[in-house]
Amino acid sequence: MASTSALYSQDEQRVLDDIHRRFQLDSESLVGLTKAFVDEFRIGLQSYGQPMAMIPTFVTGVPDGTETGQAPTPLTFLALDLGGTNLRVCEVVLNGDKTFSLRQQKYKVSDTLKTGEATTLFDYLADSVDEFLTTHAPADYTPGQHGSIPDVLPLGLTFSFPVEQTALDSGKILTWTKGFAAKNAVGNDVVKLLQDAFDRKHIHVKCVALVNDTVGALLSRAYTAGGCTLGAIFGTGTNGAYVEEIAQITKLSNSSAAAAGGLMVVNAEWGAFNNSRSHLPSTPFDNSLDRLSINPGYQAFEKFVSGMYLGEITRNLLVSLVDAAPKSLLFGGKATAAINAQWGLDTSVMSDVEEAWQGEDKTAVKNEVPIFIAFSVDNTDIKSRLERVRAVVVKALGFQDAEVSLRDAAIVRWACGLVARRAALLSGVAVAAVLLQTNTATLHGQSKPAKGNDEKIGVGVDGRLVPVYHHINPRTLRESLRELVGEEVEGRVDIGMAKDGSGVGAALCALQAMKQFQ
Repeated sequence: MASTSALYSQDEQRVLDDIHRRFQLDSESLVGLTKAFVDEFRIGLQSYGQPMAMIPTFVTGVPDGTETGQAPTPLTFLALDLGGTNLRVCEVVLNGDKTFSLRQQKYKVSDTLKTGEATTLFDYLADSVDEFLTTHAPADYTPGQHGSIPDVLPLGLTFSFPVEQTALDSGKILTWTKGFAAKNAVGNDVVKLLQDAFDRKHIHVKCVALVNDTVGALLSRAYTAGGCTLGAIFGTGTNGAYVEEIAQITKLSNSSAAAAGGLMVVNAEWGAFNNSRSHLPSTPFDNSLDRLSINPGYQAFEKFVSGMYLGEITRNLLVSLVDAAPKSLLFGGKATAAINAQWGLDTSVMSDVEEAWQGEDKTAVKNEVPIFIAFSVDNTDIKSRLERVRAVVVKALGFQDAEVSLRDAAIVRWACGLVARRAALLSGVAVAAVLLQTNTATLHGQSKPAKGNDEKIGVGVDGRLVPVYHHINPRTLRESLRELVGEEVEGRVDIGMAKDGSGVGAALCALQAMKQFQ
């Protein structure tokens, strides 16, 4: 495959058509990806140390919305959510009627903290909890009413990074993702790192439960909807957690969990799917992103789907068009600081472009390849749409107004659509793979699934990309799902937003842990 810089052609339209083709996913490709996904699921369930980690969470129950945390367990829980750009401390109260109340405060996690010493990072987490308690003291907290953990507040930790979990309150950090690379953390118990920080600072908080944000999304959706099978994250990163039969988690054989049987939530860590890129539809723009990332060769699927990377893929595509020879195909060969800088185009710009294109009526128009030669806009509606897009490009990328034409606007909108639509279709592959693994679906055209032929299939989704960006939403995801498992099964998939999964999910795990302490 040609490198990013090798866009050389006397035929400008052919360049655009070729790029468009590279981003398409036909039915055969989607099926191949789904089968490969299921294969990696099964490998991860069989043994530890696999890229698709398939981590047992030791969460063996899914809530139904009646949980309240009434005495003898506490009504109020703290939740600490570390998963990306911000750290969040929450106070969660479960009302027992599928509703909850919440107070929260966000704290910025600097790049220095992300890449410095682990003790410095976890001290900052503890300090943030302490500051929250100083300004948001739980109203119903009474010392000495927390079972065998007197005079402390129970806290559930949502830790949105790969962890090998050995109990509800214990897990070894496997690797960092999403721009984190704190030293001397990998291989250590994340709960102990946090609790040591609390103890060093004499903060009366006990971390009683560890939960991944994806598991939290599953539990939160189950609490508010009365049940759920899959929790999925499409935000800064991407991941999935689902309810699996313990008998299928063969790497737990000879354990007490295996002897007990039943069901357990598995954290798939599907961001690491197909790190070899044998099936993922890599383009030069993807390869460039991976090569210059802090973890080249890892988290391959995440780099095709998540919000941290979509803007950079798009920027790479736009740069290649600016640099095309013998004639530039974009912005007359001019570039700005945002265009030239790695990570200079945030995924939010893609959202702004799409919202400008849709306008107030939110109507969608097929994302076709722009006509390069003799470009003209006779349709008044299309011209109005492109004028709005052009205004976004000028402002977001730092161009002068005269430097961006309507053709440039059309090309930018097309590029954003290509990257985002592919991400949504791949997201549907991940959901379909879970349905196949749990025998609630088969590939379209095959025999009916083994179970649940007339039941709703609950999917809880968390992450800012789904509600904000037009292409990464249930509509496009469902297109992929329908192609893979058929219209009947797709119609039974109930996709709903997980309301604050990382906060409420951690609270639900803390509740379960506190019950075990009685």
